[in-house]
Amino acid sequence: MGEILGVGCSHGPGLTGPLQRLTDIYLRHNLASDETPEHMKDPKNWPLQMREEWGDDEGMATAQRYRDTLVKGYRAARQAIDEFQPDFVLIFGDDQYEAFREDILPPFCVFAVEETQSTRHGDPFTIKGDRDAGIHLASELIKAGFDVGTSWKLPHVEEYGHAFTTTVHYLDMDGEGFNYPVIPLSVNCYGNHLRIPGPGQKRAVGRLQEDMPVTPPPSPPPWRCYDLGREVARIITESPWRAVIVGSSSWSHASLTKKNYFLWPDVDADRRRYAELESGEQANWRDLTTEDLVDSGQHELLNWVCLAGAMHGRKAEILSFAEAYIFNSSKCVALFPVSN
Repeated sequence: MGEILGVGCSHGPGLTGPLQRLTDIYLRHNLASDETPEHMKDPKNWPLQMREEWGDDEGMATAQRYRDTLVKGYRAARQAIDEFQPDFVLIFGDDQYEAFREDILPPFCVFAVEETQSTRHGDPFTIKGDRDAGIHLASELIKAGFDVGTSWKLPHVEEYGHAFTTTVHYLDMDGEGFNYPVIPLSVNCYGNHLRIPGPGQKRAVGRLQEDMPVTPPPSPPPWRCYDLGREVARIITESPWRAVIVGSSSWSHASLTKKNYFLWPDVDADRRRYAELESGEQANWRDLTTEDLVDSGQHELLNWVCLAGAMHGRKAEILSFAEAYIFNSSKCVALFPVSN
């Protein structure tokens, strides 16, 4: 019988490199945008917690606390993975017009790729895979009624999308190497809002793409993601493998939250998700709707919903949680121990 360790984390940028990157890539970008109403560029019109995070140093003290909190969580997760010694690490992540483009946009796809090359800080970084395990997993999912795609060659790109590569890099925060085979399972989290530029357009940064020539199909609903995650766990449990299952995403994104002018995320919605996770009630996420997630900018939470399905009946240990208004998203690192 197989065994499974569960990890929830994020692939959001800014946990390495210059601290100011945390504010530059989204908040400062949108503050400089002509599309942001002038009155919302004045901090006095921001929520109180957002103003406090910004402070008199434009968020740098908050950035250091935020980063330190999350790095501690990633190191604890990596220690648990090393102690578990898995045969492979399966990552639920989203592709953002990287491997998948107009020619194919599958709701789910298992990457059964032997090896890819990535880079970290300009240096080459090999991510090993497991083709046989990936194809077996896809085959069993199809037999169970989940029509997932399968790929053992990357279309369009030479490396996985950043949801997968950044997750691996963060789980190797100290540069020790990550020698565990990785099986990415791509979830089309963005659905109708996948940023597909039209002719002559650039991809939107920091906000939803406007005037797309074709509206993409929707993302799979939360109940389907939960059920798929639960089936993945069943398949692995009935196998001889020891596997880590990772759900990787930040939660609400300011860059997806139109009601907040794309300046801050839906922190209240994130607090509700955190309370459910902390109390072991993440099965409630199966009952969320696509409309719920879109309104809150929680599109990528579907990756965690898949993880929640795989961890059905188990309770998480929260390794770190960093709430934020000014850094695009709140982030959580959680562990579902095997003993659960």
